[in-house]
Amino acid sequence: MSSPLDVLGRPHLKPLPDGPVTTALVLGGGGVTGIAWELGLLKGLRDAGIDVTAADTVIGTSAGSVVGAQVTSRLDLDDLYASQLRPASGEVKADLGPGMLARLAPLVLLPGSRQTKRRRIGQAAVAAQPGPATERLRVISQRLRTPKGDRLHWPEDRDLQITAVDAETGELRVFDRHGDVDLLHAVAASCAVPIVWPPVVIDGRPYVDGGARSATNADLARERDIVLVIAPLTRSFSRHHTIASQLGRTGARRTAVLSPDHESLTAIGKNVLDPAKRPDAAKAGLAQAAKVAAEVAAGWPQGR
Repeated sequence: MSSPLDVLGRPHLKPLPDGPVTTALVLGGGGVTGIAWELGLLKGLRDAGIDVTAADTVIGTSAGSVVGAQVTSRLDLDDLYASQLRPASGEVKADLGPGMLARLAPLVLLPGSRQTKRRRIGQAAVAAQPGPATERLRVISQRLRTPKGDRLHWPEDRDLQITAVDAETGELRVFDRHGDVDLLHAVAASCAVPIVWPPVVIDGRPYVDGGARSATNADLARERDIVLVIAPLTRSFSRHHTIASQLGRTGARRTAVLSPDHESLTAIGKNVLDPAKRPDAAKAGLAQAAKVAAEVAAGWPQGR
């Protein structure tokens, strides 16, 4: 979609309160190309005078957990964007094309509750044993560093929430700075695409990608007046977890969803785990931001 599903400033939406307005930025999953596209979009909006990364709450799922950790740690968006244009040293190419999705589809389409289906996916991920967890942690750690090479930690003054799914129970787990799980393991768990990457073990329990529940987990953005969702992937196996359905449960007064337009989809390509497509995806996100900036600015609080 080339513009928000629900434009932030539409007049039929609930009026904003007279006092302070609370905001949430939801960053969805979408592989390494999703990281690049989101960073391009965020930089483009910032360049247009709209810094949505200053939201009161930032919720990250999978690719969005990486971007959320980066932007709430005050890493410079120009530097983050530039990093997507350089060769992807250290990144590992994998396949999340039609073949892999066909392996996951039966686990979701067979009868059962939503949690049962997530548990099936988690069990399949544990059984797959796609590679050593230590190597995957190395890749994620590389993404969570300052330009000087220092490792990122939970931002002490920001409400950053990162999602993952317990592979054994199918339950959603939300990590934040108030818990005892470090940022690296939280992000690695959120990025553990089932069957593609190994589950991440935290406190003796295996966790997989937060996208096993929802591509965005936007329903976590409760008690916020404005919710902006940036979603490289928008499809859902469950009507209960479509973005529109989830936003409806937040109680937000204004909502918007930004997803890749035609040009961005072309730039991203068919395999969201192909590091070689990062530069094209980042440039497409930057270009798309210029098209939607006025709509976002109409509803996003000035100075936020």
